[in-house]
Amino acid sequence: MTEEALRTQLDELQAKVDELMSENHALKAENEAIKAENDTLKNRRTASISLKVSEKGALSVYGLGRFPVTLYKEQWGKLLGMADDIRKFIAENNDKLKTKEESAPKS
Repeated sequence: MTEEALRTQLDELQAKVDELMSENHALKAENEAIKAENDTLKNRRTASISLKVSEKGALSVYGLGRFPVTLYKEQWGKLLGMADDIRKFIAENNDKLKTKEESAPKS
């Protein structure tokens, strides 16, 4: 192989490396943008609580956790009627109960 052919091949390889480096940089930037958007969506989801009537006619509360809390209206009535009992139970067992942050797995 001649020196000129080797130089041409080397130039082509260098151009390919430059192209791959540029693509890598673009992919890293896109990945960071997606991570930032994901964090924004996670924070928005935990910040708001919403209510919805399910297909079966139950009341679903979204935003408390990963899944909605869904009960029929008579179940909500019973639960809301126990609000004072639930508050008392939480106060009496405060040392045994964890917050969501305390029970979340460490990553």
